[in-house]
Amino acid sequence: MKEEIKSHWRAWTFCLSLAITIIIIYKAIDSIAYISNFINGFISSISPFLIGILISYLLYMPESKIERDLKKSKKRIIRKNSRKIGILITYVIFILLVIILINVILPVVLQSINELIANFQAYYTKFLNTYNNLPDDDIFKTEIIQGILNEFQELDLKQYINIESITGYLKGAVSLASGIFDIFIAFVVSIYILSERTEIISFFKRFFGVVLRKHSYQKLGEYFYNSNKVFFKFISSQFIDAIVVGILTTIAMKIIGVKYAALLGFTIGIFNMIPYFGAIIAAIISAIITLITGGLSQAVIMLIVVIILQQIDANVINPKITGDSLEISPLLVILSVSVGGEYFGIMGMFLAVPVAAILKILVNDYIDNKV
Repeated sequence: MKEEIKSHWRAWTFCLSLAITIIIIYKAIDSIAYISNFINGFISSISPFLIGILISYLLYMPESKIERDLKKSKKRIIRKNSRKIGILITYVIFILLVIILINVILPVVLQSINELIANFQAYYTKFLNTYNNLPDDDIFKTEIIQGILNEFQELDLKQYINIESITGYLKGAVSLASGIFDIFIAFVVSIYILSERTEIISFFKRFFGVVLRKHSYQKLGEYFYNSNKVFFKFISSQFIDAIVVGILTTIAMKIIGVKYAALLGFTIGIFNMIPYFGAIIAAIISAIITLITGGLSQAVIMLIVVIILQQIDANVINPKITGDSLEISPLLVILSVSVGGEYFGIMGMFLAVPVAAILKILVNDYIDNKV
């Protein structure tokens, strides 16, 4: 009798739980717009804190390096206040770099973009005349190339890209993340995180030490340490490498007389952060622009110079900056970049490799434990 009552009770409990679950799912789907607005509003409200966390994360490595050097000082007051002085020096350098970017590099790039767009039709007409004067049996005289040229002729770049629209894009991007007050809050948050990181890490260690079992706690610590190491090392090294490649490419293009050298060097440096695909895309874009503005011979010379610089970067500069390899096969890199670009755009292509490296660590550890 008792077993029969328990069986009925289990059946009623299951049915009731299933009904409640269905109702919750239905109400969630029915209120998807409200939930979406709530999530967007919540993320928007905490965006200054998220930006502050990101800033502190990016500045942690240089600040910690400066702090370690200050602790070796012979003066006691410097050793005692090494963290405060380290944070101050790091933020002064960071702000100076931002000022240089906004006042020196960005205006040159924007001027090059504006000039290129303004003169694009003249460059295109000159290039088209040269192309039409080629012999009919020339290897480049094909219907495919002719169709592409016709498409370019009908394209009005000024309608889509100009200084006003670029400024509008930048203002829109900034307004989504922050106003002046939000930027101030983000910087304050990042300073507090850097200065109190020991206490913050200690709190999370105590919290997860209580919540999790000992083995799970140790594994979580290992995953966090390895993931943080992989992610930060890749992002920081690729960023530094992009700056170095951009500067070297700009100087090389200036020497051989390529027009819009700063714009093309900046583009190549940024795209170089995307493994495999980035270098190819940047080289093609630069070759097309140089072909239109400077002719075939200059485009070929520029392409040879860019390929040589990319080989030097791949075999000398990047390994020196990156140090230890992420130990990811080229096949996994190509797959991760393709998937990241498909679902998350350019940002997905940038972050695909470190995310894939982290997933590889988790999967390998899972397999090792099972074996």
